[in-house]
Amino acid sequence: MITKKKIDTLDESDKFITYDIGLAAALVTLGYDLWDVDKFNPKKSKFIFRRDEHLDKMIQEYWDNKLTLPARSLLDNQKMLKNRLYSVMI
Repeated sequence: MITKKKIDTLDESDKFITYDIGLAAALVTLGYDLWDVDKFNPKKSKFIFRRDEHLDKMIQEYWDNKLTLPARSLLDNQKMLKNRLYSVMI
């Protein structure tokens, strides 16, 4: 579930930040909570997740090409992230 939360309330040690939309979509598909999308730089957005004890293992499996995820869920989550990137906040 994706929720909008105040990023200031999350300690730096509790954050995981990635600029990679594929990795972000994989983490959302795995059930990790997307804390925020920082669009401060219009050319490079940050996807910010809450860190837990399993996150680093999942990230390594992603980069080692060892993650197995439902394809439709992964693509749906990537589309959702793109919508978040290109939506206008009012």
